[in-house]
Parts: sequence; C-alpha cells; structure tokens
Amino acid sequence: SNWYHIFIHNASLRYVEAKRRATVVSICLSKKMALNKLSSTLLNNSLVFKELKNVASVFSVRNFFNYYPTTSGPAEGPTKKLNMVQAINNALDITLQTDETALLFGEDVAFGGVFRCSLDLQKKYGSERVFNTPLCEQGIVGFGIGVATAGSTAIAEIQFADYIYPAFDQIVNEAAKFRYRSGSQFDCGKLTIRTPCGAVGHGGLYHSQSPESYFAHTPGLKVVVPRGATQAKGLLLSCIRDPDPCIVLEPKVLYRAAVDEVPIDEYLTPIGKAEVLKDGDAVTLIGWGTQVHVLMEVAELAKTKFNVDCEVIDLVSILPWDKDAVCKSVRKTGRALIAHEAPLTGGFGAELASTIQEECFLQLEAPVARVTGFDTPFPYIFEPFYLPDKWRCLQAIRNLLDY
Repeated sequence: SNWYHIFIHNASLRYVEAKRRATVVSICLSKKMALNKLSSTLLNNSLVFKELKNVASVFSVRNFFNYYPTTSGPAEGPTKKLNMVQAINNALDITLQTDETALLFGEDVAFGGVFRCSLDLQKKYGSERVFNTPLCEQGIVGFGIGVATAGSTAIAEIQFADYIYPAFDQIVNEAAKFRYRSGSQFDCGKLTIRTPCGAVGHGGLYHSQSPESYFAHTPGLKVVVPRGATQAKGLLLSCIRDPDPCIVLEPKVLYRAAVDEVPIDEYLTPIGKAEVLKDGDAVTLIGWGTQVHVLMEVAELAKTKFNVDCEVIDLVSILPWDKDAVCKSVRKTGRALIAHEAPLTGGFGAELASTIQEECFLQLEAPVARVTGFDTPFPYIFEPFYLPDKWRCLQAIRNLLDY
C-alpha cells in the first residue's frame, strides 16, 4: 500500500512538472511574449521598453510599421487604387504598349513573376517580348546589355536582390562603364534592372538583403528605391526612359502593403530628387523605401513624447542622391538621423553622414546618428531586433536632443 501511494505521488509530481514545462515552452513560443521578454534585455531603456510592452501584442510578420500613403498626386487626371505590384504591372504595360522595342524578361516572368508584377503581360504582348530566362543572373543582365546596346528597351528582372551578386561584374564593369569606355559612341542606357529587396518578415539570409550601397559606389549607374505604389510607377517609367542603366530596388514588404490612389495616365517621378514629406525644425530624419514609413511614425512619436517637430526626407534616389535637399534641411534643424535596413559598416548612411559633416559642420548641434541593421548576416528568428524599428529610431532622437 505504501509503495502504491509513493508511486501515485511521484507520478503526480512528474505530471505537474511536465505540465509546467509545457506551459513554459508554450509561453516562450508565443511571439508577443518572446518579443516582450527579449525587448527588456536588448532594449533596456525605460521609455522604449514601456512603449514596447504596450504594443507587443500587435507584433506582425515583419517588425510592425504603418504605411503612410502618398496623398499628393504627381500628375493630373483620374486615379485608381493600386498596390505596388499593380502599379509596377501598370508601368510595364504602358512601356510595352508604347514602345515596340521593349522586352521584359527574367526568371518566371512569363508566368507573372514570383510576386506577380508581370501578370498577364505575356498573354497580351506575346512570348517574343515577355519571356523567361534560365536561372542565371549574369546571363540575364548580360543579355539585357546586349539588346539595349542594339537599340531595344531592356527590362530585366532579378528575382531577389540577394541573388543580384552573380551579375555584379556585368552591371559594374560592363553596363555602368559602356558609355565611358567607348567615348560615348555606344551605351546601354536602355537597360533597366528591377529587383525585390529588403526584409519581409521571414526571408532569412537569402531573401532579406538591401544591396543599395554596393551599387552606389559605381559611377554610370542610377539607383532608386520607391516607398509606395505611386512612386514605384513613376520611378520605373523614369528609369526606363533614362539615358543611363538603372536599378530599381523594390521593397517587397510594400508590394501589397503599399496602396495609393495612382494616376492612370503615364507620369514620371524625377530621379535624383528627394522629397520632404514632413516639415520640422528639431531633427532631420532621412530614409528610403520602407524605412520612410518607420520615420514618419517616429516623427509623430517624437512630437508626442518630446514635443519636437522632426523633418522627414525620403531620399528616393540613392545614385544620384539629392545633397542639396538633405543639407538644406540639416542646416535648419542642426541634427540628422539616417535609418536603413542594410548593415551599419559601409551602408549608404555613412556616405550621407560624411557629406553632412563636411557641408553642415558649423550648424550641427550633435553628431550625425545612424540607426541601421547590425553587422551580421541577416537573422531569421531575430529579424525584429535586427531591423531599425521605430523604438530604436525614437531612442536615437532622444540622444540627439540630449546631446
């Protein structure tokens, strides 16, 4: 009888312990609880952590951000509500319709592309103008250089920006230098390369990178990053018509999150011209692509928490970039914060910071701040802490104001 009671007692203890462990595992696997717990360690700041606790329950697939639609239209006339995928498809449709030499090609492009940006275009324009390529990025760009040099309008799609590196030699040593090395006798300015970039929430090492800084070091190229549907259409059309080879880096998290009232007719968004989205006099916030929306919310938080007005600049174009607009703003505010998803070291923010220091040194009230990804490979499970979210940016603003 005693042995029986001991057995039942031990079994009960094991059951209670197993249930406790299962509960702990369940809690740890909960995204919002993991976010809350890790945030208290990684972001040990009372202001940041307090707010993070309040919003942990809304943790989403990508570290949460709010999309700020483009409200002022770049062109007159009727508009239609489109997401970024639809706006890009519309720009490609316009090009293929108005330019008989235009060719659209890449991996799975005939099918519509993995993100459906080229949906139904082969049906409309035929397999000789919209077609698939082998899985060979250097071949895709090399072919594009050839047909552009021959006079056709070449629109090449690299399926993910993370896989653009095999084509690096073709882009940097061939396309970018073609005009210069031929003494302007030849060029491949009719080449436009589209590629999805940036974090989306589950991309890990090979589907989350932002490679803009690699190409910013290459004279002869133009590089743009749209922040929404309206800008994506206008920038793509501008790049297609530009006399130099262009790269359009499309933040894939915005493909369906970015919805604007997009003008139906053709219009162009200027390359090399930044946009001031919000006026302010305390801190200049500079970003591009998805990060612009993060900074717009940060500006609102800074007004609420610190009662300061931040100026938000969408750089729009990485190469060339609008030095005049950036420096004009920094001379007014005396403080600058640059945010981008790419790693800190060698990121394009370093070029901006260097130029601001050279041009605006006497007006600066604090060192230029950068809030970026970390100098590590892009982490799968720790993506929320790798990205320059609104809380890291808000803390950087506080540091600038307290300097």
